[in-house]
Amino acid sequence: MVEQSTTSPQPLSPEDERLWAMLAHLSVLLNLVSGFLGPVAAIIIFAVYKDRSRYVAFHALQSFWMQLVLWVGGGLLAGVIWFLSGLLSAVLIGLLCMPLACLFSFVPLVAIVYGLIGALQAYQGQDFRYVVFADWAEKMLG
Repeated sequence: MVEQSTTSPQPLSPEDERLWAMLAHLSVLLNLVSGFLGPVAAIIIFAVYKDRSRYVAFHALQSFWMQLVLWVGGGLLAGVIWFLSGLLSAVLIGLLCMPLACLFSFVPLVAIVYGLIGALQAYQGQDFRYVVFADWAEKMLG
């Protein structure tokens, strides 16, 4: 008869915690080459390390939510606004909407800068928190 191990996973060292928290934030860079894999990488890091480090789990969830809202949501919103601006440009209203479309086109880039700042601070062991997404992550972690 085979015995199953009932031991819990080993906690991460502080250095490994900082490394994986940084990588969760840096997963935003995957969006530059794939368009959408950043949130996937962040949620995989969360799933793998949630039982081994609350610090990594918190940063991975923050990164996931930030990327989902700012990168994916912002990108979709920018695309919709550009589409509507193009349709409405025949009646002049679309031309007036183009500055708004330009503004929303920068939202995904804000996500990249925000992710890089989070990665740097998490690697330095600082308590980095995204403005809204940190609260969402804390609620999910309980």
